[in-house]
Amino acid sequence: MKLNYKRTILVGFAFFLISAFWQAYDTIIPLMLTNKFGLDQTWSGVIMSLDNILALFMLPLFGAISDRKDTRFGKRTPFIVIGAIAAIICFVGLTFADNAQLKKISEGTKEEYWNANYTVENRDYHNITNNGVAETYSVRDYTAKLYFNKLYDDLTDEEKQQAESWYINELNYDTVYVYDKSDDSYRLCKNVNGKTVYTDDGTEADVNLFGNAYSALVSDAEAQFAKGVTKANWWILVLFIAILLAVLISMAVFRSPAVALMPDVTVKPLRSKANAVINLMGTAGGLSVLVLGMIFGTGAVKNQLMSYTWFVLTVCGIMLAALIVFMFTVKEKRWNAEMLAAQTELDEQDAADAPEEQAEAVSPNKLSKDKRISLILILASVALWFTGYNAITSKYSVYALNVLNKDYNSTLMIAQGAAIIAYVPVGMIASKIGRKKSILSGIVMLTAAFFGAIFVTASSPTWLLWIMFALAGIGWATINVNSFPMVVELSKGNDIGKYTGYYYTASMAAQVITPILSGALMDAFGTMSVLFPYGAIFAAASFVTMLFVKHGDSKPAAPKDKLELLGGDD
Repeated sequence: MKLNYKRTILVGFAFFLISAFWQAYDTIIPLMLTNKFGLDQTWSGVIMSLDNILALFMLPLFGAISDRKDTRFGKRTPFIVIGAIAAIICFVGLTFADNAQLKKISEGTKEEYWNANYTVENRDYHNITNNGVAETYSVRDYTAKLYFNKLYDDLTDEEKQQAESWYINELNYDTVYVYDKSDDSYRLCKNVNGKTVYTDDGTEADVNLFGNAYSALVSDAEAQFAKGVTKANWWILVLFIAILLAVLISMAVFRSPAVALMPDVTVKPLRSKANAVINLMGTAGGLSVLVLGMIFGTGAVKNQLMSYTWFVLTVCGIMLAALIVFMFTVKEKRWNAEMLAAQTELDEQDAADAPEEQAEAVSPNKLSKDKRISLILILASVALWFTGYNAITSKYSVYALNVLNKDYNSTLMIAQGAAIIAYVPVGMIASKIGRKKSILSGIVMLTAAFFGAIFVTASSPTWLLWIMFALAGIGWATINVNSFPMVVELSKGNDIGKYTGYYYTASMAAQVITPILSGALMDAFGTMSVLFPYGAIFAAASFVTMLFVKHGDSKPAAPKDKLELLGGDD
């Protein structure tokens, strides 16, 4: 028995377009909410959780509805086509509401921020300074600290004019500075012939202590100005949320049917390998969006207030192309009929080998107590690791720009690239050691990555962050490949959509809570540095619940030769 890779890849195009959408959504929507509408992390988290609130009800609903539908195109395909087209149209429409807000806040200038004298966060407080440094300054005080190492009121009139002129006329996206812990002093830097040197004497700067002056002095002021614009033009935010809801409803219509399609056309022993391929396709979709993000500069400090219209149009073009491939190649009804015939043959063989166990497996309508407990524990584990993971994915784009002063696209690409390399091997490893052990090892990797990232700051070398994200990508791939098949393994064959709904209900329940809870903690502590400790704690908790799972851990037969690992003709 071998997996038909060609069919699985074609089915995976539905997951490709879903993942492309969510990669774009999770990175640019938080930036729109915080940078353009001026929302704090708690309210940004509330809006980011809307998709998960809808999913709690809609994913099980449409999973169950698609179980009962039987059109000439199949059970799942009509939902995928209609939902994807609606989502693409609404996602493009969302950028027009964003542009309406952008037009309003473009009236803000550094001169206005200076005169309003906003209070801004010292972004180095938890990164490169000690606790003796004040956590917040006024724009004028922080500027004076960076330029003269004094508070604004301690400057002479001439120095005040110099500081104002520098802030309004010279400060730019590439302006950096160094903080010296030994004497609580700042020094400005500039680029000269490819080297970063101190502006006062031209000597080479200590590259391990950089902070971004523009991000520290202007970004918070921009957000405060945007908050005032939002209050005066509240209808734009209402319009934005209304269109956002339309996008999310469209996605929820076909998400469960799309995921349920893989087990619809794949026999049970091959579902871990098939899920590896499906997740590989999804990762490729997400990676393509990250490449576009680097091309369009969505993660650059200078583009925090950019228009996302062309970026979203390009993403939607990729989604549409994937949908077209899916529509013209996937033969759902025929492939499902072939799977059911093959599964019946396998079940008959199993019944001959272990008749008592098989009789229990096909007993009507109700899981045994042990299997029901295992299902609950698997779903609890899903909820816990998604609580940790989704907090990172929903906040990282803002965290990378404001705390690490790095382009989020590059680090997320490392994670996605590591996942792509890992997906198929992980599915094969599960064939050897089982799904449960594979998931536990993935949780260990994910927890270690999040824990290690706690200590990465703006001063840390970029390669260190890449290592953490590569480890997180491999860990998440290991979990993803095996967790969904463990849930549907417990289904009866004719209710796969319902069990897919259970899986997504658990993950979405976690994702309803976690953007709000993590955002509230950030606002309460006055720093985004709680993000990775939060993720590590919940990932570690999922290890405990997963230890007690006893069912759903299928171990497929090993392939007869190495070529079988790669193949599968249509």
